[in-house]
Amino acid sequence: MEDFLNLINHSKAEEHHKEIYGKKKHEGKLSHELIAGAVGFEAYKAYEKKCAEDGHPSSHALAKEIIAGIAAAEIDKLIETKGLDLIDEEKAKHHAKEAAKKLYSENYENDD
Repeated sequence: MEDFLNLINHSKAEEHHKEIYGKKKHEGKLSHELIAGAVGFEAYKAYEKKCAEDGHPSSHALAKEIIAGIAAAEIDKLIETKGLDLIDEEKAKHHAKEAAKKLYSENYENDD
């Protein structure tokens, strides 16, 4: 997992996002890392939209919990809409939450 997080960054996550969300149906085997990058990016985008509408949370810890929750919900949605029933749902959720939190950290935690 640590190796994966060292490799994920905004542009890589966006690339994964295009690959996963650009397809109508799941085709072939997708790695947890690819799914996590895509979902992490989707969660980050949803978080950004929420903050633009409602403002930022009062702490980084709360923000990370919010973005992790968005990522977990997004995994559920992907499984239902893309037919990703063969993946380990809990492993995918864990990876996606960590990817989303990492993207958040890269963009916000140095702002204080």
